[in-house]
Amino acid sequence: MLAHAQVGLELARAPRRWLVTGAAGFIGSHLVEELLRLGQDVRGFDNFATGSRANLDEVRGAVGPAAWARFELLEGDLRDPATCVRAASGRELVLHQAALGSVPRSLQDPLTSLAVNVQGFANLLEAARAADVKRCVWASSSSVYGDHPDLPRREDVLGHVLSPYAASKRMGEVLAEAFARSYGLALAGLRYFNVFGPRQDPLGPYAAVIPRWIQALLAGERVEIFGDGLTSRDFCPVANVVEANLCAALVPAGGLFNVALGRSTTLLELLAALQRSLIRRGLQNAVREPLFRAPRAGDVRASQADLSRARAELGYVGRVAFEEGLERTLDWHAARTRQRVH
Repeated sequence: MLAHAQVGLELARAPRRWLVTGAAGFIGSHLVEELLRLGQDVRGFDNFATGSRANLDEVRGAVGPAAWARFELLEGDLRDPATCVRAASGRELVLHQAALGSVPRSLQDPLTSLAVNVQGFANLLEAARAADVKRCVWASSSSVYGDHPDLPRREDVLGHVLSPYAASKRMGEVLAEAFARSYGLALAGLRYFNVFGPRQDPLGPYAAVIPRWIQALLAGERVEIFGDGLTSRDFCPVANVVEANLCAALVPAGGLFNVALGRSTTLLELLAALQRSLIRRGLQNAVREPLFRAPRAGDVRASQADLSRARAELGYVGRVAFEEGLERTLDWHAARTRQRVH
């Protein structure tokens, strides 16, 4: 078991060759940044369907030219097996983040979500097997818990999935288990809860709640709440997801692990926290009554993670608290707003 503090020491002693899929995305770009800071050789793989070149530009500016020289970008699509083979070739460790996220997106277009998240993942697993990759850590989702009423969510207790997106992630878990049992591929799946932080896209119909609300509040607009506001989520700062990925890549533990804070926050509590922070920043116009809308199809009512397994087997701590994560996220959005103004 490795604590996060030990990860940097181990990587400094023995740098590795990594593949990060979805490298230009929200989570992927944070992984690329941390690996480059730790002196690693990183290949990024992305088709820019949802990722952004601006995210990679931000990473380049953050790490500097010497570290950036250790990054290689391969542009391509998971749905092409030959490109997956090129991506995995010569890599020791894989952090698989590429996917089509969003429950609403999957309800609108289930076939594309399934093609990317299931067939694309199968292509990557086969490429990793052919390349003799030592270990693959991949992103699953808390959506696989579906309608099971028990809280906190434990890895071994599932309900019925409520969307094609959730189904695609559950199918990915079955695929990963099959490859691990059939071929001995070392795999760890991380069930992300509601990840948030800098670089998360606030725009578009499938934007997550925190960046979408921050964007609206900074513009002095009213936010939309689907339902009564008592829907709850286990919001997880992206820095903790980076921590979990690096720990999972360097320990022998396999299977599935929750990645979250282990804390449930309602939408009304989230809105109040954001408004308090904005008021402290002198933005009193952020305090406006929300607009309540009908609940959305496919949304679960409540979510909270049991982190016992991740803590015991991965050494995962979750060092960044919810409030600190919100402050970092607001700092990033506020800076971007100032840049647009000037």
